[in-house]
Amino acid sequence: MSVEIKAPIFPESVADGTVATWHKKPGEAVKRDELIVDIETDKVVLEVLAPADGVISNVLKQEGDTVLSQETLATFTEGAAATTSAPEATAPPEATAPTASTAATASAAAGPAARKAAAESGVSLDSIEGSGKGGRVTKADVQGAKAAPAPAAAAPVAAAPAVSLAVGERVEKRVPMTRLRAKVAERLLEAKQSTAMLTTFNEVNMKPIMDLRKQYVEKFEKVHGVRLGFMSFFVKAAVEALKRFPAVNASIDGHDIVYHGYNDIGVAVSSDRGLVVPVLRNAEYMSLAEVEKTVMGFGKKARDGKLSMDDMTGGTFTISNGGVFGSLLSTPILNPPQTAILGMHKIQDRPMAVNGQVVILPMMYLAVSYDHRLVDGKEAVSFLVAIKELIEDPARMLLEI
Repeated sequence: MSVEIKAPIFPESVADGTVATWHKKPGEAVKRDELIVDIETDKVVLEVLAPADGVISNVLKQEGDTVLSQETLATFTEGAAATTSAPEATAPPEATAPTASTAATASAAAGPAARKAAAESGVSLDSIEGSGKGGRVTKADVQGAKAAPAPAAAAPVAAAPAVSLAVGERVEKRVPMTRLRAKVAERLLEAKQSTAMLTTFNEVNMKPIMDLRKQYVEKFEKVHGVRLGFMSFFVKAAVEALKRFPAVNASIDGHDIVYHGYNDIGVAVSSDRGLVVPVLRNAEYMSLAEVEKTVMGFGKKARDGKLSMDDMTGGTFTISNGGVFGSLLSTPILNPPQTAILGMHKIQDRPMAVNGQVVILPMMYLAVSYDHRLVDGKEAVSFLVAIKELIEDPARMLLEI
């Protein structure tokens, strides 16, 4: 029975998609729920699975083609796997049996005279295709290989041009931009052009958090099954600061200001396909362990291309950690329609004045970019100072003071 393989139903925010990769070819047998093709959208990669055991009859949309929701991608013949795959399973051994046996057991398949001739001439039996019965290498085969050295010399000569062409060449490679990369570029440009973006900076002493982490990291991992990192502390500090400055957690919708009574914190994650921002829902109710587990799960999903639309939709505030790549200072760009984003950076030992004494402390620069149309400078600076104080005195997060 022939059925149509269709593109998934796209969410309302996604107009169309692109055929990214066909994992199966026409005529190739597939099993039920086996991955057939990936559809790349502006935000995520959607997988299309086989509806049953069978064979792909015909591919209608090639890689790179644009497809709409529920558009037909290919035709599929259900239940044809057994009849289609049987000849493929039996035919190759018959066609390739002599060559395979000759390559794998050339020494054993050669007679004494052939082995002696090969030893005297220095010719490898593995490189000779036998003309005898059952692929057996004969003395004449060895002598023929010795008398005709040209084919052996031809291989390096043929490969040489490929090497020489690369020497001194100014090589360029042109590839189409992925939909995700194009969408990220579009949104970043939109943020620069449509918002009154400004950035304020501060620095935070990371020693209290580092000491706390060092003291409890092993026990934390033993109890919760996840390592205690720095991101969870910054998420909790951001949540507490957002409660004090609701405008930083708000968004602009036309001529309206939308104040969100919840904290959906986006965490910027780098992937091979581009920058993605999965969201921690209701982060105000999450423990440090829950934050760490969720962020770790997002990172794995991003690497595997498994992030869903639900993972990436929404968000009221974003945290970006460029410090993991060595960034010392940066000005993060807003993630519209949000009005603020926090940038974390590299922890670096610096001489600091403490009570009139010079002390070496592990310091981190923090940056908050904000939309000046909604957030005033006083609010943005006070918000960042609140995060600084919470990180430098972690007990405040527990006491909510």
